[in-house]
Amino acid sequence: MSSAPSDNDTTPLTPQQPKEPPGRRPARSGRSSFAGDVAKFTFGRMARTTGLVAGAIVGILALVLVLSAVHLLPRLRNPFVETTVDRSQPAVLKSITSLSRFEAASGSYQVVVDLAKKSFLPSFVEGTDTLFIGVGDDIAYVDFSHLKGKAIVYSKNRKDVTITLPPAQLEQAVLNVKKSYVFAEQQGLLNRIGNFFSSNPNNQQQVYILAQKKIQAAAQHGPLIADAEKNTTSMLTQLLHSLGFKQITIKYSSQ
Repeated sequence: MSSAPSDNDTTPLTPQQPKEPPGRRPARSGRSSFAGDVAKFTFGRMARTTGLVAGAIVGILALVLVLSAVHLLPRLRNPFVETTVDRSQPAVLKSITSLSRFEAASGSYQVVVDLAKKSFLPSFVEGTDTLFIGVGDDIAYVDFSHLKGKAIVYSKNRKDVTITLPPAQLEQAVLNVKKSYVFAEQQGLLNRIGNFFSSNPNNQQQVYILAQKKIQAAAQHGPLIADAEKNTTSMLTQLLHSLGFKQITIKYSSQ
């Protein structure tokens, strides 16, 4: 049986708030939920726009590269590529020489120059070893400028003729710089340091000179001169036969 409240009971008669069950988040207000949705929509739209712009840029670049590759657009140039500008002055003609000779034979040669520069220091400290492949040409010719007087003797009936020519000579050998190249080169530490701080345009000049001399010597001791005299004799014989001479003698004087 319940007892009635007494006049001395001081407990306030306020309504109690219902308690949230454990583990459940408090419900958000309507205004905060709307602001969050707006923020999500804004950031999502910005992300989609950024992605579309980036994709468009990549697509445009790819299209430009493709059109440039198939020559529908001007070819794109590398901005970091090194360009060479020839600022040389035009050639100056210094003299003209009239030639009266027959170039009767030419030869092409390839030589190997193995040049070593050493000092009292070990080669890995100071010294250079260069292996150079030289390619060049030489020409053998016969000088016709002295074909007069006793050099040409013919019979009274103009059927026999004797021609005395100077021996065949060699031109200076010419090194083909486009086909010649350094095959291998080793330098000491001091040489590398010196080349780093100061460049010497005459570093390879010595191997070029040696290669040219080797080609000249090979032509001098080879069959080029004999072939030139043989070809000259054949050319003059055919020419004089066409002029009506029957007996033709070609001789080469010794100098």
